Amino acid sequence: MNTGPARGMRDFLPEDVRRRQYVIGVIADVYQKYAFEPLETPAVENLETLQGKYGEEGDRLIFKILKRGEGAETGQADLALRYDVTVPLARVVAEHRAKLPKFFKRYQIQPVWRADRPQKGRFREFYQCDVDAIGSASMTVEAELLSAAADVFLKLGFRDFQIVVNHRKLLNAVLAHAGVPAGLHGVALVIIDKADKIGVEGVRKELGEKGLSATAADTLLDQLSGTPPANLAKWMTQQSTVLNDDGKAGIEELRQIFALCQSTSAGSHLVLDRSLARGLSYYTGPIFEIRVPDLAGSLGGGGRYDNLIGMFSGEEIPASGISLGLERILVVMGERKMFPESVVSTPADVMVVQWFANRTNMYLAFATELRDAGLRVELYPEAPIEDGKKVGDKQFKYASARGIPFVAVIGADELANDTVTVKNMKTGKQVTMSRYDVRSLLVERS
Repeated sequence: MNTGPARGMRDFLPEDVRRRQYVIGVIADVYQKYAFEPLETPAVENLETLQGKYGEEGDRLIFKILKRGEGAETGQADLALRYDVTVPLARVVAEHRAKLPKFFKRYQIQPVWRADRPQKGRFREFYQCDVDAIGSASMTVEAELLSAAADVFLKLGFRDFQIVVNHRKLLNAVLAHAGVPAGLHGVALVIIDKADKIGVEGVRKELGEKGLSATAADTLLDQLSGTPPANLAKWMTQQSTVLNDDGKAGIEELRQIFALCQSTSAGSHLVLDRSLARGLSYYTGPIFEIRVPDLAGSLGGGGRYDNLIGMFSGEEIPASGISLGLERILVVMGERKMFPESVVSTPADVMVVQWFANRTNMYLAFATELRDAGLRVELYPEAPIEDGKKVGDKQFKYASARGIPFVAVIGADELANDTVTVKNMKTGKQVTMSRYDVRSLLVERS
């Protein structure tokens, strides 16, 4: 029998879980500082909730759940695993609008599932770490979202990341200017979004297969290619004179985002990317991705989606959000050795040695004292069959193999003097002190 997980899924061993918890903790801490509130939604949604929200290509990646009972024989599906946490958020806002504040700011860190092709940093089950703001069309929302994302990456130790931005209205104006029929705008954006995977020639080929003329494809790719403009303000002014009203509106909102972000941690990382498209069909305004040089693809992305909630409620409610890709962040941090040593290899701050053959209750009580002081404590589980130093050696070797930095010993001398000997497993130095002082010392060094 194959004991491995299903393709695109993973088991997480203790070290993996510690790394994940560390990154999630940083993300949640930053989001809370921006006054975003936690939200969770079910892993399973009604199929009709998800379908038609992600575009044709996205809909094909939804993991459908067959009907149960008598309905199973039909081979039809009525439920699906959550594809992202943005559409469920839109459903929640439509369902609970009366209970939510006028400006609802939420963060959500939960797994999602996509029937995608697994590759480096891309899995069929993965966590999304989303932060969204509902109820305001102000570009202050985007500035805060991008600032929060920048704070997360800075706190995790990233310095070389870029926050690339574009605007769907600007893209649509460029498509129109290039002669792309309105009916092909959505299809063209999905294809352009795959440029990092299939290359410029691949984009050109797929645009042709969808019916776009070679002239229109060449014009479009020429307008979207190239390095970011050296003088962004001048470029924006020039573009405003040749684009339609949608394009001008997009330029103006981008101008506001760049100006507002100069007051935040995001400002020095912000770059315009005219080819950024974001493949999901629900985006309506500014769009953004977070990139680092040594990873194809992005570490996060998002944008404004002012029409999505209205699909559920019938009421147009402005909204914008960004999602950080936990799995890709973990891959890059692991390759760059960015995790604190304690996160990678230390399951406990201290291990309590069982020195005597019949004193387990005493060691349990001592371990409890240390845990009450906030320490992570491992008690060696097997009491020796006889007292003595040789028995203790086996326990020291175990602590060393586990990467536990300190070992606490109550042997004969310590028991007689109501003291504890603490050994530093890295330096080999040891010190004997009172039980109360042991707690203070270990808390200080943990």
